[in-house]
Amino acid sequence: MTAPFTELNDRARDVFRIVVESYLDTGIPVGSRTISKSSMVNLSPASIRNVMQDLEELGLLAAPHTSAGRMPTEQGLRLFVDGMMQVAEPSVEERAAIEKQLDGHGPIEAALAATTQALSGLSACAGIVMVPQREPVLKQVSFVRLSDHQLLAIVVGNDGSIDNRVLTIDGRVSDSALEQAGNYITARLAGRSLSQAFAAIMTEINAERAAVDQASADLIRRGLALWSRDGSDRPVLIVRGQANLLDNDAVADLERVRRLLDELEAMQDIAHLLDSARGAKSARIFIGAENKLFSLSGSSVIAAPYRDGEGRVVGVVGVIGPTRLNYARIVPMVDFTAQSLSRLLK
Repeated sequence: MTAPFTELNDRARDVFRIVVESYLDTGIPVGSRTISKSSMVNLSPASIRNVMQDLEELGLLAAPHTSAGRMPTEQGLRLFVDGMMQVAEPSVEERAAIEKQLDGHGPIEAALAATTQALSGLSACAGIVMVPQREPVLKQVSFVRLSDHQLLAIVVGNDGSIDNRVLTIDGRVSDSALEQAGNYITARLAGRSLSQAFAAIMTEINAERAAVDQASADLIRRGLALWSRDGSDRPVLIVRGQANLLDNDAVADLERVRRLLDELEAMQDIAHLLDSARGAKSARIFIGAENKLFSLSGSSVIAAPYRDGEGRVVGVVGVIGPTRLNYARIVPMVDFTAQSLSRLLK
């Protein structure tokens, strides 16, 4: 169990801060000689080594086999970002680079992709954003028989989009029931979103006010439920800047990078991870093994939610990179990006 920040005395905090900040800056384990040259401490190299040994026993530092220096553990990084890190506001240039991507016209997805690309470039990480799920407004719905036990449900949206789903049924449904179900939805519920359509028709069916037979009612219920469930299970994600993960520092750790790139292919799992940041008021930090998805590669995720004009969380934006990140710089940058996206959606 990691020692709390309050348990460290002043000289342990100073030594610990120097080790962490130096390692995050250079990626090189820090030795006692380097620390002794700092104006923050007034200790002999021998005393510094004793303090570093104490910090190692507390689980905050580790000594790689190839070096006599120390580097922070994941637990040490967590203690640092929670209790010692002093964040810096994004620079004027960084804010301008992010906001520039929001000035263009076009689909919201294009702005999200461009903004994520900018965030990736500024942070030297992979940028990622969970896109708000926008349900199509219904224009036409129809059901086509594929076999005795499978139907193809087709939804045409007002924007011209066409979406299909295969619906498995227990027994054969008559052609008249297929036609009746499609016509009913199209005639009565056109102009509504899928969730609105599902809520309205379930109210009518449960109250036995729907002018359809039982077979058509079951088909309508199952068809709309399939879309509703499937839509929530298939979040839209945009990932940009994977090439940033292949920097010069990665050459010595190609296996970790290979694992991270493999993990980035698991879109569904990433969506669940980002979704856990939806309730945060600002950027949330996941370090290494704190999340199972990136435990193999030992990577960190910094993510923050963004909101629509009504204040509802509609997505999450963030970055993914090695645990050796400039957290003090990137955390406020992710926060600023989330705030900028929220302003765009108002």
